[in-house]
Amino acid sequence: MTDYDKLDAWIDAHFDEQLGFLQQLVRVPTDTPPGNNAPHAERTAELLAGFDFKAEKFAVPEAEVKAVGMESVTNLIVRRHYGPGRVVALNAHGDVVPPGEGWTHPPYGAEIADGKMFGRATAVSKSDFSSFTFAVRALESLGAKLNGGVELHFTYDEEFGGEVGPGWLLKHKHTKPDLMIAAGFSYQVVTAHNGCLQMEVTVHGKMAHAAIPESGVDALQGAVHILNALYAQNQLYKKVTSAVEGINHPYLNVGLIQGGTNTNVVPGTVSFKLDRRMIPEENPVEVEANIRDVITRAAAEVPGINIDIKRMLLARSMKPLPGNKPLVEAIQKHGEALFGEPIPAMGTPLYTDVRLYAEAGIPGVIYGAGPRTVLESHAKRADERLDLEDLRRATKVIARTLRDLLG
Repeated sequence: MTDYDKLDAWIDAHFDEQLGFLQQLVRVPTDTPPGNNAPHAERTAELLAGFDFKAEKFAVPEAEVKAVGMESVTNLIVRRHYGPGRVVALNAHGDVVPPGEGWTHPPYGAEIADGKMFGRATAVSKSDFSSFTFAVRALESLGAKLNGGVELHFTYDEEFGGEVGPGWLLKHKHTKPDLMIAAGFSYQVVTAHNGCLQMEVTVHGKMAHAAIPESGVDALQGAVHILNALYAQNQLYKKVTSAVEGINHPYLNVGLIQGGTNTNVVPGTVSFKLDRRMIPEENPVEVEANIRDVITRAAAEVPGINIDIKRMLLARSMKPLPGNKPLVEAIQKHGEALFGEPIPAMGTPLYTDVRLYAEAGIPGVIYGAGPRTVLESHAKRADERLDLEDLRRATKVIARTLRDLLG
């Protein structure tokens, strides 16, 4: 048997144990918001200790956590040192959006049916807590001479931007790997992704009785005028295309609107939150300046209103670093062998906390257990699910890749 055969056989022999590990992770909720994630980190560390994997716990100070809108964050690092050589980090995030409505399986039940596991974070990305952990266990089962090391990074701030997740670990120099692989899906290796600018706009008018609307200034009408100006930008964005396969053009979405006091009252204040996705070729500073200009110009056309503009998030795009070639080549080779089809290297319109590794000069890619598309996974929707054979094969791909990189 080759080492690859031995890795595959170990993963097959321990797959039921891997599923049980993942089920226990899914059953500890990590809804963000509110973002009380420390209990999940404690449970994860406890489970890892059962494999003789010591997890270092990095509790982010409460003030920093609350400043980004969460309640608690404890990030974990497991370091496995084999000898001189490069260190490969494997990162997955445990925080998730709340389950919402419409589930036919309990969102935190981790039920298995029809070859799939159902539950929030089964696909994104507690699945890769398990794929990365069991890939490392399989690698070590070989008893082979290895060089360098592996670090498991299990972090808890992807949904809110990553600054108190991997960003915090990197900023405080708790880690500086040479290469990294972050949680992703199985049928492509992602080398680039969009950036994201999120802003909150508050429109101030003057509240008045609806019987005498002329005595007030309707903040909602002002907001509508600004929104129309913003949505018009999407037609211009469609004319801007990215050279990165898998990424099309920039776009803007308004996902939350709040305001007013009652049906019979002219609304005095209305606020909305916008999300502007940036392709890798765009300059974030210029994008933000343009959005502010569009809002300010539109507001000036509505007499009596004034506005506040607040930046909530600026997540830069992930751009390929030259050093990621060994990762891409190994994942593509083993992915094709195990999935029976080519694994393309491409971009994704999502944004992730992986960009923070790239900004720190650490070459990385996104690859892990999951289907071909976000839509297929039901991520951020009801009945999120993971095909168990995708989990099995992705774990083998990661284990083989580590064997190539560290052998």
